[in-house]
Amino acid sequence: RFQRFQRISSCPFNNHPLNETMMKVAALALLAGSAAAFAPAAPASRTSVALNAEKSASLPFLNRPPLLDGSMAGDVGFDPLGLSNIDDVGIDLYWLREAEIKHARVAMLAVTGFVQVELFGPAPGCEAATLKCQTDAFWQIWNSHPQYIAAGLIMITFIEAVSGIAATSGRESGDRAPGDFGLDPLGYLKGDPEKAARLQAQEIANGRLAMWAAAGLIGQGCSNHLGGVEALTQSLNDNMF
Repeated sequence: RFQRFQRISSCPFNNHPLNETMMKVAALALLAGSAAAFAPAAPASRTSVALNAEKSASLPFLNRPPLLDGSMAGDVGFDPLGLSNIDDVGIDLYWLREAEIKHARVAMLAVTGFVQVELFGPAPGCEAATLKCQTDAFWQIWNSHPQYIAAGLIMITFIEAVSGIAATSGRESGDRAPGDFGLDPLGYLKGDPEKAARLQAQEIANGRLAMWAAAGLIGQGCSNHLGGVEALTQSLNDNMF
């Protein structure tokens, strides 16, 4: 290759300035090609890894969040806001999971209470709550028996204190799973591990649905002042063919 370049250089026409410029460009091109042959292929490798990254089961067009590896019950890789990666403001995945399970359980109790009171009437001592809409019935109890509301707030404060201590100590020691209070009097989680995992997945799935249901019951109760069952019945009657 260099002998050929020397023959070209000895040609009498190569004394022209334009030819000298062309020869310099050709020489640079040869050097660049030689260097490229020995250049590492790291960028291509990184691109390949990015393309082959595992996708989220719930959002296939996004990569799976690193910490959502499917080990938790109900984990389908849904985290479009990246909340599972937060770890610098006192909030981490353990804290978020604890909050999700707690709110899921409270929502299931709330939805059951909404429907039970609407269908079967108020509990003894709460006869003043005569309205079907439970958001309005709350204010009836507030006006007639405010001590019931105060007792409920005190109970909530006590429960939050106990659960907060359990969550903080479990988060620091790593010996407690989020939401685990050891409450299993019927022994559902003992014995078959697959059955226990299925029950845990059902709990979180129903809890997530209950959170949407509770939000819907409260929202529609504040807007049209109807009970949940009452609103459903009226909607069906108004839209029957």
